[in-house]
Amino acid sequence: MNRRDFLINSILAGRASAAFPWMASLPEAEDHGTMQVTVHLDQTVGSIAPDFIGLGYEISSVARPGSLSASNEVYVQLVRNLSEQGMIRIGGNTADYASYSPNAAAVSAPKTTVVNDEALQQLASFLGATGWRLIWGLDLGKGTVAEAVAEAKAVQRAAGSKLLAFEIGNEPDLFSHEKHRPPNYGYEEWLGEYRQYKAVLRKEVPGIPLAGPDVAVKTDWVTRFAADEGKDIVLLTHHYYREGQNPNSTIQKLLGPDPKLQPQLATLRAASRSCGVPYRICEVNSFSGGGRPGVSDTMAAALWVLDYMFTLATYDCSGVNMETGVNQLDFISSYSPIAHDESGHPTAKPEYYGMLAFRLAGEGQLLGTETDPSSPEIKAYATRATGGALTLTVINKSGNPVSPTVTLSGPPRSWHGSVVRLAAPGMEAKASITLGGAEVKSIDTWKVPRPETVAVRGGRLRLQVPAASAAMVTIA
Repeated sequence: MNRRDFLINSILAGRASAAFPWMASLPEAEDHGTMQVTVHLDQTVGSIAPDFIGLGYEISSVARPGSLSASNEVYVQLVRNLSEQGMIRIGGNTADYASYSPNAAAVSAPKTTVVNDEALQQLASFLGATGWRLIWGLDLGKGTVAEAVAEAKAVQRAAGSKLLAFEIGNEPDLFSHEKHRPPNYGYEEWLGEYRQYKAVLRKEVPGIPLAGPDVAVKTDWVTRFAADEGKDIVLLTHHYYREGQNPNSTIQKLLGPDPKLQPQLATLRAASRSCGVPYRICEVNSFSGGGRPGVSDTMAAALWVLDYMFTLATYDCSGVNMETGVNQLDFISSYSPIAHDESGHPTAKPEYYGMLAFRLAGEGQLLGTETDPSSPEIKAYATRATGGALTLTVINKSGNPVSPTVTLSGPPRSWHGSVVRLAAPGMEAKASITLGGAEVKSIDTWKVPRPETVAVRGGRLRLQVPAASAAMVTIA
């Protein structure tokens, strides 16, 4: 073991009690005794890009007047809290039913959305006010290449330098399911259409930046697309949901391991490396179809998204767009990080707090860590910021409190440390969630209140992490 490694001896104490009724749906954690987590200070496994954090919207959201606009000041501030250099992705199922008409009335509807120039100008003002960039999905499902060209020109005029890329089609691997194409429609058929669109777009919009394949589940399409088009795109894109929401979409399932996730990310990382183009999970959330009420809108989702975003970073993912707002079924999704009551009152929801916690802890270089695989409900990640400060994040997805003893190996020294906690009354809580002891309530820039201090003496510190919570410890 390297002498500069962190050694964290975690003692799991206590049992779930009636204070945590959500544990009825989770397996009771075993008494693991002493658990060691090792953070390798000399092992950098990746870096977290400044625009890693993103949000995803159905194109129908753009057609809602004043929603994505600089005039929506509270919403703008909530977005800026998450990042000053984030990424917005406009697409979703409604993108393959939508149309662009410069002077027509804007319409927000699942299968008849109309985006006009006024809506695009509002979006441009939103990008300017937030400092975020844009990925835009063009209609391949029901539209024509001529319509795609007109739309691309209009979006490019409005977004200007804030435009990162266009995608051609949303989830083309599900086109048969959506009745956009016949049952035997596959990758080769889609690639042919993609190249047809690309040729015309490149002629009419010189230098247009492209991304893809924007698939839902068929990760092999990304591998093939990287080989076929990797030298002519700026980004590889894929979607992820734990599953389609149903009565079995429980807190237990959300917080438990997803056997398909890590193999999928390993494949995406390999595809990215093969062509030298970054990949991004550009549409994602807990359960598709708007999320599962009572699961996707609780503290469980906040812990899930914090863990999920760190997991992506460990697999060299360049960023993530958490789906939010009105969905393809025309209602505000339960999983939305930012909810909008349709009357101009956006509010931060549980998942927002998990994203905000990542913003605090997910900066700079990601360091290698090792945890006890028999305790998957306890996760730990470490980052080193540009200025040298180390942040250790411990996520407790169990019903037992955790009491880690943190040892900084090497010659005994004293450091200063501070702790910011992500906390709630329980895993099923939908309100009274706090970060650093504060709720996100106003238009003011969110700031960490006075954090807890922790003494690091002789290279050691002790930390308490209650059940259903997370702690971010910054050591300078």
